[in-house]
Amino acid sequence: MKVLIAGCGYVGIPLGAALSKGGHEVSACNRTCALQAEIEKAGVHFLCADIGNRSSLDKLPTPFDWVVDMVSAGGGGAVEYRQAYLEGAKNLIDWLKSRPPRKFVFTSSTAVYGQDDGSQVKEESPTDPASETGRILVETERVLMEAFQTSKFPSIVLRVAGIYGPDRGYWLRQFLKNQAVIEGNGDRCVNMVHLDDLVQVAIAALQSARPGQVYNVVDDEPVSQLHLFRWLSDATGKPMPPFAPVSNASARSRLVTNKRVLNRRLKMELGVQFKYSTFRQGLTAEIQRLEQIGAVDLA
Repeated sequence: MKVLIAGCGYVGIPLGAALSKGGHEVSACNRTCALQAEIEKAGVHFLCADIGNRSSLDKLPTPFDWVVDMVSAGGGGAVEYRQAYLEGAKNLIDWLKSRPPRKFVFTSSTAVYGQDDGSQVKEESPTDPASETGRILVETERVLMEAFQTSKFPSIVLRVAGIYGPDRGYWLRQFLKNQAVIEGNGDRCVNMVHLDDLVQVAIAALQSARPGQVYNVVDDEPVSQLHLFRWLSDATGKPMPPFAPVSNASARSRLVTNKRVLNRRLKMELGVQFKYSTFRQGLTAEIQRLEQIGAVDLA
């Protein structure tokens, strides 16, 4: 297959490498050349284009069999989110409408779920986030689903939980830097997925997912903050973080939600078997990697 990855970074580069090794012809477009060498080292052809700028796409070759939209707002706020996600998706749909791909996968986020009562969440659950960035993601999903309904544009949405893996993982980093706190009584639920598993899910979606479908991408075990840090403390020998009122917690600036995201549809329809089915396997691998390279000393 001829594949385009729009927004090729932490996830896109290993995805491109895996697809290339699988015999596919893979290209990636980013708005800057900062990652060009790393992208090309992965066996992926680099193209400089900004999907937030419609005219920028006209210089790209077509057609593509598979397109993956996994752009990032770069940690920005609502303005950056709207440009990268919503306007980017609209521009890609418009650019591809004359020669649509067989599959178009968009990586959204479990942030579209605003539930804060610890309830279980599946794909049919309400998406009514309080944050403006979350609402922009919901609007982007709506645009993609409307394109499928009106013109059979082959939209597939992956709602991705917190990504962790080599050199990434908010909770582990905070814990190892002694900057973590347990918010409130620690019952807030954390939903995560390992980088390696997200890559295999994206490939499975390209191969087998049904256009017009939404899938939660999260591992098998959502975990409370208290239990996560208790496990990290046991695994590393480091002390538990202190408790702190939610209003004084390190995450105070973020909108705090509390939900247990379910992955049943993903596993049943796409047949994905996680390499790291829970945080225990994934964080153990990352802690061991950090020890091996001397980035952390837990002796």
